[in-house]
Parts: sequence; C-alpha cells; structure tokens
Amino acid sequence: MRAFVTGGTGFLGANLIEQLVGDGWQVTAMHRAGSDTGRLGALGAIPVQASLDDVDSLRAALPAELDAVFHVAGNTSMWRGGDAQQWQDNVVGSANLARVARAHFDRQAKPGRMIVTSSISAYGYHKGVISEASPKRALEPRDHYHYSKLHAEQAVQAEIARGLDAVFLNPCAIVGKYDVSSWAQTFFLMAENRLPGVPPGAGSFCHAAAVARAHIDAFQRGQRGENYILAGVDASFLEFFGVIARLLGVPAPRRTTPAFAIHTLAACSDLVSRISGREPAVTPQKARMLTDRAVADCSRAQRELGYRNDATLEAMLRESRDWLLAEGLLTLPPSRP
Repeated sequence: MRAFVTGGTGFLGANLIEQLVGDGWQVTAMHRAGSDTGRLGALGAIPVQASLDDVDSLRAALPAELDAVFHVAGNTSMWRGGDAQQWQDNVVGSANLARVARAHFDRQAKPGRMIVTSSISAYGYHKGVISEASPKRALEPRDHYHYSKLHAEQAVQAEIARGLDAVFLNPCAIVGKYDVSSWAQTFFLMAENRLPGVPPGAGSFCHAAAVARAHIDAFQRGQRGENYILAGVDASFLEFFGVIARLLGVPAPRRTTPAFAIHTLAACSDLVSRISGREPAVTPQKARMLTDRAVADCSRAQRELGYRNDATLEAMLRESRDWLLAEGLLTLPPSRP
C-alpha cells in the first residue's frame, strides 16, 4: 500500500506516518521548502518537497501508483493577522490537493481515496453535545479558523461531486507525543511558572495515536463523503491543567479566571496588535474557544470505523511529557515547597 501524507512534519502527521510505516505502507511525506525533514526520514517516510498553493508541485510529488492521500496539513492560527494566509493554506490548499488527487486517481487502474483531517471546529459553537447530525455553524469569519475548516470541507466536497472518493475526520483536542506547539505549550508555561490563568471552558481530549489509527481505518471502512467525529475524554481546563501540574510536580491551579477577564484581555491585546502588527498571546478567537465548552459524540466513528480512545487523560499527557523530556525540550522544575 502506498500513501501520500501532507503535514508529516507536524504533530498528528508524525503519529500517522509512524503507524502507516508500522503497518507496512510505503509513505511519501510532503514538506515545504526549508522544513526540517529529519523526523520524516527517521520514521521511515520518503520526503518530497511541494506546496499546497503550487498545483504543479503537487502533481510532481504524488507517486505514480497511489492508494491513499492523507491530507493532515492545516494552518491552526487564531489571530486576525494570519487570516489571509490561513484561507490560502486551509481552503485553497485543500481545493488544490483534492483536484490533483481526483485527476491522479482517475488515471490509475485501481481506485484511490483521500482522507481529510478536518476539525470539530468546522461545526462551530454549540451549547450541547456535537454529533455528525449537528448543523455546521462555523459561518462567522471572525472565528476564522473554524470558518476556514468548514470551507476547506466544502472545497473537497466540490471534488467529491466530480468523482473524488474522500472521507472527513473531525477530531477534538489532540494530545500525545510529537507535540511541541499545541497543548504541549501548557507544559512549558507551567514548568516555567508563566501560566497566566486557567480559562473556564472544557473540551474533549483525544489520544494522538487513536486519531492516527482512525485515519487508517477511515481509508479502509469510511463512507464516501461522510464526516466522523473523533472525541475522547471530556474534561474542564481546570482538570486538564491539574493533571499537567501533577506530572510536572508543581502546584495545581485551584480556580479559573472569569470569562469576562479573558475576553477583556483579548480585546485590549487585539487593539495593541493592530498598532504593533504582532500576534498577541491571547486573541479574541482564542478567548472564545477557551471559554466555551466543546464536547462531542464519537459513537458513529466507534460503530463504523472501530474508533477507540482508551487512554486516560493522564496517560495521554504523560506520553506528551515523556516525549518532550526525551527530546530535551522540557526540563522538570525543581521541587517547590
């Protein structure tokens, strides 16, 4: 089996490549110019340089014989200043890859399938539990990450209407090894005693390994054109940060920061960024996400894909911590009285 993976230099992509290679797949992993490809080689993938905004480079990068395209790459910025690039990366890039993949599969003797890593964010904000039957409410450009993920799905759906076989996965908050820029940032903040506060929201946290396995299962069992939500352990951010505190051996936060305070800070920071041109630590979009409760139902993925998220929240975070320590990226703080 042959796979082409975008986003292989990232967090989820590395977990996916590791499992694909372990299953005996031959993996070609796309990377941008200037990217560090050391991990791709170490995981057993064949690196190839291409760009989602360059259709010719995508055509050249795809192996002649191909079973699956795993589109994992995504721009997760939550700052207004990055919106234009995010649209180019998430929406235009997905459209380009889907169009190239459809044409490539049409030329092959055997069929191929595209697996798209979307996000629970494509459903927008809901007060209740989100399922595949929930309306997709990511219609506000001010929540641009959500907005771009929904439009990326729509761009791929347009190619499905033209004959592409594709399946969408919508993971919630992903935790595990190879993470340096997502939830792993919380380890750095707490280890250095720089955590500004705990937001009052909650989320559904899923293990990176389980999400990666769901991608392979979606290739084998998913229904064409359908979405599969991948959820996990539901927890408040106070509980989540409390587990990290235990794993680091530092005092756990005892209370959350009021939502109005986070929104006020975000609004003030946004005003300053309009003058400085620099991304603030807390943006209005981040504030909305961190003060909301986003939990989801993954029963369809369990039923149709065999999805299992058996890891506890502590096990997921312990894996993340241990990998950061092994890579020399995190140092445990000295014991505090």
